[in-house]
Amino acid sequence: MTRAKKRTPAVRVSGPLAAYADEFADQLTERGYAPSTQVGHLQVMAHCSRWLQAHEWGLAELTDERVEEYLAERRAAGYSSFRSRASLARLMEMLAGCGAPLKLPTATTSAAMSMGSGAQGLLAGYAQFLREERGVAASTVAAYLPRAGRFVADCAADGDLHPVTAATVSGALLREAGARSTASVRVFAIAVRWLLRYAHLSGLVETDLSAAALPVTGRSPSPLPTGVGPAAAAALLGSCDRRTAAGRRDYAVILTLARLGLRAGEVAGLRLDDLDWRAGQLTVRGKGHRIDRLPLPADVGQAIAGYLHRGRPVTPDRAVFLTLSAPRRALTRRGVSWIVRSACTRAGIPPVGAHALRHGLARQLLRAGAPLSEIGQLLRQQAEITVSRYARVDVDRLAALAMPWPCPPSGGDR
Repeated sequence: MTRAKKRTPAVRVSGPLAAYADEFADQLTERGYAPSTQVGHLQVMAHCSRWLQAHEWGLAELTDERVEEYLAERRAAGYSSFRSRASLARLMEMLAGCGAPLKLPTATTSAAMSMGSGAQGLLAGYAQFLREERGVAASTVAAYLPRAGRFVADCAADGDLHPVTAATVSGALLREAGARSTASVRVFAIAVRWLLRYAHLSGLVETDLSAAALPVTGRSPSPLPTGVGPAAAAALLGSCDRRTAAGRRDYAVILTLARLGLRAGEVAGLRLDDLDWRAGQLTVRGKGHRIDRLPLPADVGQAIAGYLHRGRPVTPDRAVFLTLSAPRRALTRRGVSWIVRSACTRAGIPPVGAHALRHGLARQLLRAGAPLSEIGQLLRQQAEITVSRYARVDVDRLAALAMPWPCPPSGGDR
């Protein structure tokens, strides 16, 4: 009988962290860390545990100040690795995931640290309102929150919005306009408008001042929407080496974008439970907490199945598409766009983002004679004005609607 192969490198851990060593090693393996990298993480775990034991401290005493003290002594001892908070973050994260009673503070931004607890509470409630009540995407919340934070820091540093007036809001918009671009000021106005509306709806203030954050207008270029045509899409797919795990993943991602017109965030958010192989359907979680069930085309299903069987690493993470390097985790919206841009480089075409494949699908449907209402249903667009942008792509069809330019009669007075 052959002996089972060891899963992780053997590193002896003694002291307060010893009880969590095996689970920590298992997490390193599950997240795809190479054996040599696992050794480094386990060794620093053992070193930190011995340091705690030497000072007669338990795990509950591994506070934020203790971590800084440990890192300072490690740097003074001449260690060349695991010398910063960032390098120790994986150990702290996994220890917390293993149930270790750590007392580390939650991460906060420098802007939030400069505010009082009242302002931090206001912004925390505002972010929760955007996510849960308004169904705003996480990327949009990330864009609104720092801008709302600037307004609060400038006009209500203690978190009390009662002194804020319409003139206060207008002054904040003018100051923002003098320092930033029109596009940035436009988002700032939206963020402040929703902050003031949240404050009124939640009873923090009696008066709704959201109308004081007037929409910001300005001249900006309005180019035709760029879309990836069938030839370019075929080139992107052809650039993926499907003999490798990375190529199978990238091929499945690009084909899903091109055939179903999903957004990058929607592809990144796909879970294994969203794939209904028997019914040939795919569950998509879109903007505004919207959930749709779409038909799963055969070629898309085959591409995803090929990646799942011969490319996706074994991990408890339920995301369909994972990163290539450890720690194995779900692709992000930016990661999906990076896959498309990398394929553009390999195919020798101008770089575009993932959204260009969505525009390309709309353009193909429009040229095939599909009405805008059906295109909007396929792309799950609720606003007709948003769908109407795709009509600008088909210049040939728009030219047929143009009235002929009147010409002066020959021989007449001009």
